[in-house]
Amino acid sequence: MSSQALFGISVAVSFIAWAVVMQQYLWPALRSQSRTNALRPILLLHSFRFVGLAFLVPGVVSPDLPAAYARPAAYGDLATAILALLAIAALRNKLGIILVWAFNLLGTADLLHAFYEGNRTGVGLAPGMQGAAYFIPTVLVPLLLISHCVVFRLLFPGNHLARVA
Repeated sequence: MSSQALFGISVAVSFIAWAVVMQQYLWPALRSQSRTNALRPILLLHSFRFVGLAFLVPGVVSPDLPAAYARPAAYGDLATAILALLAIAALRNKLGIILVWAFNLLGTADLLHAFYEGNRTGVGLAPGMQGAAYFIPTVLVPLLLISHCVVFRLLFPGNHLARVA
């Protein structure tokens, strides 16, 4: 089987596995809490997105990894992590919810852009270019995208949690 196929299968199975974890274990625990308390662990998870800086570390990734993919992915992850930390600090007031929206919009766009650039620049054709950072798109990105969907669900006014917090 080709490396590209193995990469695609890894990403797809990771999405399925994390969706099951979210649906069976995490969402039931989150929906019983206030919006503020439900958002806090998700924001804390995303505060570790500084790990995306690995795409810029020589030796961790191949020198052939396209900068058009690596730089936006790395700095987008860092910006998202910073916004997540700022949102945690301000979560109990209106600024906190504004920061959560900013975090969620930027973080979602960053991950979708990384998938787009990865396909456009051929990273998906040669996933070995990601070197040790291979685990980021195959394990972490599916979890992060699913958790962004949960944050959108928590933020929309029609959600009962939005009225509790």
